[in-house]
Amino acid sequence: MSTQIQNGSSQSHHGSSSSSSSQHPPSNHQPLSRYESQKRRDWNTFGQYLKNQSPPVALSQCNFNHVLDFLRYLDQFGKTKVHLHGCIFFGQPTPPAPCACPLRQAWGSLDALIGRLRAAYEEHGGSPETNPFGGGAIRVYLREVKECQAKARGIPYKKKKKKRNTIIKGTQSAKDIEQQAS
Repeated sequence: MSTQIQNGSSQSHHGSSSSSSSQHPPSNHQPLSRYESQKRRDWNTFGQYLKNQSPPVALSQCNFNHVLDFLRYLDQFGKTKVHLHGCIFFGQPTPPAPCACPLRQAWGSLDALIGRLRAAYEEHGGSPETNPFGGGAIRVYLREVKECQAKARGIPYKKKKKKRNTIIKGTQSAKDIEQQAS
C-alpha cells in the first residue's frame, strides 16, 4: 500500500514552496485553537524525530515501534518523578524528601499526545486502519505506564463508577454521607 502521508513541515520534500491550505491556513481565518496549535507542534516534532533517525524514516513507513521509541525518547524531558521498586519512597504519594529516581513523562501527557498524533495522522492523509498511533501495542504501553506510575505513587487508578441516585431502604445516600463528613 502506498498511502501518501504529508509532513506538516513548512518545506516540501521536492523544494517547491507550495503547500496545502490545511497546513498553512490563510491569514484571514481565526487563529488556531490551543489544541490545534499543540497538535501541529506535536506532529512536527514527531516528523523531526523520524527524520533524525539513522537512517531517516519516512512518515509513510512509520509503524508502532517508531511511536513507542518516540514515547520512550520523550521520557528524558519528563517532569514526573517515578519511584523505582528499590526506592524507600516507592508507593508513597507525597514523599517527605528528594530521591534519585528518574523523571518521566506523566501518563496523562502521553495519553493526550497520542490522541493528538492519532488525529493529526489521519488529517495528513493516513488511513485509520494503518494509524500507528491507534494500535493495540500503543494502548498496552500506555496502560503499563499508567499502572507503573500509579504503583510508584501508591495511588491506584480505578474506573469511576456512575453515582446511583436510588436510595436503598435502611442506607444513606452518598449526598447525605458527604454532608455529614463536612
